Amino acid sequence: VQLQASGGGMVQAGGSLRLSCVASGSVRVINSMGWYRQAPGKQREEVAHISRGSTTKYRYEDSVRGRFTISIDNAKNTGYLQMNSLTPEDTGVYYCSGNIYTYREGSNDYWGQGTEVTVSS
Repeated sequence: VQLQASGGGMVQAGGSLRLSCVASGSVRVINSMGWYRQAPGKQREEVAHISRGSTTKYRYEDSVRGRFTISIDNAKNTGYLQMNSLTPEDTGVYYCSGNIYTYREGSNDYWGQGTEVTVSS
């Protein structure tokens, strides 16, 4: 299984971007997915997480709650992070990580490469 993140770019403050994370390979289901941000000179931090089960659970970092929305489309093997009202503090490299089930290997965690987001003031 491989995860491919995309959708980053340069945007002005107040703008929006939608990041995508496509899982390829023998994907049966994406159990959960997280998006992580690494700002320049800082450690990587989780900004949003979604887990699917009997109920869907969401987790957002305080600074993005109400502005970012995480989702999974299992029909497309893709996770998304819709980012609205962006601020310069949202600048960084965004990584996706998913817990993915395959028939061959069961459930495992995978990481995608980063996609860079730059928000100008």
